[in-house]
Amino acid sequence: MPTGSRRRIHVRVVLASLVGLLVGIPAPAHADSMRSKQWHLDVMKADEMWAYSTGEGVTVAVIDSGVDDSNPDLRGRVLKGKDLAERTRGDEHTDTDGHGTGMAGLIAGTGERDGGKGAFGLAPGAKILPIRLTQKANNQAEWLKVFNSSASAAIRFAADSGAKVINISMAVERGSRNLDESVAYALSKGSLVFAGVGNDAEKGNKVMFPAGTPGAVGVGAVGRDLARVKFSQYGSQVDLAAPGEEMVHACGGGTGLCESSGTSDATAIASASAALIWSKYPDWTNNQVLRVMLNTAGGPVSGKKRSDGIGYGIVRPRIALKTPGDPGPADVYPLPDLAAAASEAPSPQPSKAGGGSGQSEEPAVAAADEGSNTVLWLGLGIGAAVLVGGAATAAVLRSRRRKAVAAPAPPTSQQQPYPRQQHLQPPHSPYGPPPNSSYPEVPYGAPPGRGPGSVG
Repeated sequence: MPTGSRRRIHVRVVLASLVGLLVGIPAPAHADSMRSKQWHLDVMKADEMWAYSTGEGVTVAVIDSGVDDSNPDLRGRVLKGKDLAERTRGDEHTDTDGHGTGMAGLIAGTGERDGGKGAFGLAPGAKILPIRLTQKANNQAEWLKVFNSSASAAIRFAADSGAKVINISMAVERGSRNLDESVAYALSKGSLVFAGVGNDAEKGNKVMFPAGTPGAVGVGAVGRDLARVKFSQYGSQVDLAAPGEEMVHACGGGTGLCESSGTSDATAIASASAALIWSKYPDWTNNQVLRVMLNTAGGPVSGKKRSDGIGYGIVRPRIALKTPGDPGPADVYPLPDLAAAASEAPSPQPSKAGGGSGQSEEPAVAAADEGSNTVLWLGLGIGAAVLVGGAATAAVLRSRRRKAVAAPAPPTSQQQPYPRQQHLQPPHSPYGPPPNSSYPEVPYGAPPGRGPGSVG
């Protein structure tokens, strides 16, 4: 874990993947070559989804290191947000480490770079509301205090600014009452908060926050085999899982294209999934959108309703868009953590499962045994905060429990949430049929070289 200066600790964001540092990707030589590297879009059948929804009309707040609005794949997608990073150059459109831009790219990248040679987000029609947090602290204790304060303010600003979806690809080991109240406030304003569960499953597996905060949706990561990635943290704080390994996306600096892994990336995919659904069904409440996401998720092969590895399952927005089923009551939150927290005595660090013990008592929720994203590590001297995202590590790990999970890691056996996923390989042309498939030549009606905004 990288460490910083003992005098002034700069929260250093490290572009990291499971096997090392995150690497920038050279600009592609041929149209669509970058799109063909985005395996998660093929597996999730993004082109088919874009005929139903691109996320248009939905604003996703990205609480992170800032978002570079000059990135070609994000032009026209990034709104004026808020800068909470004190003593830092620039504003919310200045990305201090590239991580925030990466998350925004996974959510709303348009692929417009060099005439369509760029990287796409899952919801390219959505707008990004950037909120930059500080990455400076003198020690770990100060960092926890600063993060909880600034993240809480960021969540409230996002909710007040009309962001339906709030993406937090950051995590810390301790939450706060202020953070709890801010998440509850966002829910009361009609927003959904998605947060990465962390990338330290093999090194303590502590519950991270705000993923462990009551009302926040904890997201784990799965790999190409759609099994939980080994680094993805597990436990009662995991609600959903999403692709989060070897993710190609727009990012800050260099060529503006990166590959990363982490629950940060998975969180961005879950947030984008919510944006797609909300755009298609704008009259639904946050409770209904989340309920449909849970009901349509690809659950464990075991048939259990939920697992500690992937929660209720891997997000399947394509199913939610086509056959959502009954969204249920508009005013009832579908996860058990809020009710559990309300039944417990107040605690300075309540977990999703409840306020007091640190042991989760929340009932099992429908989930699958997969989930994980690459961790972005911040040098904090005597400790480290982890960005749950994939392109850079930026800050704080979170979870719904307050103590390390003693139970053994859940199996990482392969799940099958997406049709014929075991055969899907990124084709040379993203719009042609993948090998060994029965898809038509142009399954989604999107001509090569054009962005998804032109579909539907």
